[in-house]
Amino acid sequence: MPARAPEPPKPRAVVAWIMTRPDNLDPADQASLDTIVASSPELAAVTAHVRAFAAIKTGRRGRELEQWTTAAAAAGEPALTSFVTGLRADQDAITAGLTLRWRSGSVERHVNRIKMLKRQMYGRANPDLLRLRVLLAD
Repeated sequence: MPARAPEPPKPRAVVAWIMTRPDNLDPADQASLDTIVASSPELAAVTAHVRAFAAIKTGRRGRELEQWTTAAAAAGEPALTSFVTGLRADQDAITAGLTLRWRSGSVERHVNRIKMLKRQMYGRANPDLLRLRVLLAD
């Protein structure tokens, strides 16, 4: 019986490898990713842009966003172009979010909690009881 060729990785696995920090990637997965990227110059370009954006995001280097968007748009990849268009729609806010240390996480937590309480109380009681639950719930 002839040896079967290894199955190619699923697209979802390749995306996960691209989105993972290279130093956190399993060596076998890194080898597979290197093989795939070497066979596709388009995927190599997208991978480089994705990792550059991740470095901007994790390093709070929002001032580099304009330079990155210009380079990503020039790559001509449809997915990157669409992403860049979305970023440019609200670039000032995104740059501030990638630069400043302030976050809206605590506010979002309270909004999410209030929405959950509203869903639980729907059709059960009047707004006064909902107000009490929002104020007293922790």
